[in-house]
Amino acid sequence: MDSELKEEIPVHEEFILCGGAETQVLKCGPWTDLFCDQSVKRPKLLIFIIPGNPGFSAFYVPFAKALYSLTNRRFPVWIISHAGHALAPKDKKILKTSEDSNAQEIKDIYGLNGQIEHKLAFLRTHVPKDMKLVLIGHSIGSYFTLQMLKRVPDLPVIRAFLLCPTIERMSESPNGRIATPLLCWFRYVLYATGYLLFKPCPEKMKSFLIRRGLQLMNLENEFSPLNLLEPFCLANAAYLGGQEMMEVVKRDDEAIKKHLCKGLED
Repeated sequence: MDSELKEEIPVHEEFILCGGAETQVLKCGPWTDLFCDQSVKRPKLLIFIIPGNPGFSAFYVPFAKALYSLTNRRFPVWIISHAGHALAPKDKKILKTSEDSNAQEIKDIYGLNGQIEHKLAFLRTHVPKDMKLVLIGHSIGSYFTLQMLKRVPDLPVIRAFLLCPTIERMSESPNGRIATPLLCWFRYVLYATGYLLFKPCPEKMKSFLIRRGLQLMNLENEFSPLNLLEPFCLANAAYLGGQEMMEVVKRDDEAIKKHLCKGLED
């Protein structure tokens, strides 16, 4: 079954400019442009996956393929990276749209609030308004999902799933007690260390280290997540993590209660 999924299900990689930030989007299925396809076969629903932090969409490809297969290949499954967590290879074209927001319009795009607005900007510019949505948020992506529902209540979301939801008291968790001082007080030390270690590192060495790490975790991926060791991306992931620790404190029971009809569940 796994080999069949890997060989038969198409996954298309795009790098787009969204809110002024390079963004990787992995699209599972034959649909790459939902606006241009006006045929009767155009899907009426999009499954939209929002990652945790770091927001490396490549890690979710096996999950997306399984979803696509289990829905009998009727609906596209798209995975979006977080702003600043993915950089396009030098030979990869970055797609732009005339409706894309300027970077200045999304304040602090690499931070917590900016990342939420980044996902909303993508849906506005790349998904037709009449397209039904199934949102799947993982970890901090669950918090983003809740906030998206809260900020734009008329989003055509029919279901929302929160996987391993990170939506409250992050700094009080066992890992949070360790991560909070590192991400909030010593993040510039982390930036400098990451830059000194990985900036001069050859691409072949980075690729080897990542492949080796994936093997140790029994993970396979057709899209090599080289950005894992890119100082710019690591710095943005740490910056977002620091804001998570400080701002994701109280669970938003009001938003959860209001949108329970959309099937919020973990």
